[in-house]
This record gives sequence, structure tokens and C-alpha cells, in this order.
Amino acid sequence: MSQHAEAKAVSVSERAAEQALDLLESEGHDPDEAGLRLFVKQGGCAGLSYGLRFEFEPDDEDTITEHHGLRLFVDPASLDYVAGSQLEFEGGLQGAGFTVENPNTESECGCGESFRT
Repeated sequence: MSQHAEAKAVSVSERAAEQALDLLESEGHDPDEAGLRLFVKQGGCAGLSYGLRFEFEPDDEDTITEHHGLRLFVDPASLDYVAGSQLEFEGGLQGAGFTVENPNTESECGCGESFRT
């Protein structure tokens, strides 16, 4: 990965990596053979929303980084929206889940799953 790509890369907290690796293993996948894809799609009340899914093969154009044993794949179009972000895992009385702390957003909806740049 180039230095430019590294500067734009998304980081993953240790807790988020641990949770993702636990989910991978609980679904019977080998973390050495799969990774987590972070992507941005149209939708949500603010216009764009985040998506996460497990994937076995990155695309040729993906930025691929490794964090605490977890491989993260981000396609070029999504990277434009999430560059410099941090993937977190939060839990509490209202539930638990992955969140994206994105410095590029102008606004987010109340649910935290939708944003505008």
C-alpha cells in the first residue's frame, strides 16, 4: 500500500477488531481467510449510510489494512467518504454494535447510521 493510501486508511480499534474476529469465528470462518468490508451506500435519512460485511477476497482496487489481526477492505469510492475514520465497537444499555467515527461528515442522523458529507 502506498503512503498516500496509508494516510487515507481507516483504522480499527482493538475492541472492534476483537468483536469482528469473534463474529467471524462464530460463523465458522477462519480469520486468516476472511476479512471485514466497510463500504458506503446511498440511503438513510441523511443520504449515505455505512455497511459492513464479511468477505473472503478483496477486489484489486481495495485498500487493505490489518488491525489487531483483522483484515479490513475498503473500495476506492467508499474510501473517499471514510478516509481517516475509526471503526469502533460500542455497547451499553441501548444495545451494542459497530460505529464509524468519521471526521468527514457534515451531519449525521440521530441513529448514527446515516451521514452527509
